[in-house]
Amino acid sequence: MRKSRFSETQIVAILREFDAGVSTEELARKHGVHANTIRLWRSKYAGMSASDLARLKQLEAENAQMQRIIARQTVKIDVIEELMRKNSWRLPGERKP
Repeated sequence: MRKSRFSETQIVAILREFDAGVSTEELARKHGVHANTIRLWRSKYAGMSASDLARLKQLEAENAQMQRIIARQTVKIDVIEELMRKNSWRLPGERKP
């Protein structure tokens, strides 16, 4: 995916200009982007501040880390269950079929 020319904080600053009353077309000309790009930014970053963006990034990183941990644990559990089936082992308290 192509990296944007603008950082998220720059995008938020541009959207603040829009909130101050500058038209979309004028902002697009000033910053060298298409008016539709500004509309897309508005839908994605509406009402966010720089601190909100930092917190969002932190939460996304934590979420990705948790998903990796869960994926590893799931694989481990699947491997253990497969070994138990192959070796005819049973969990304590489990009855024969």
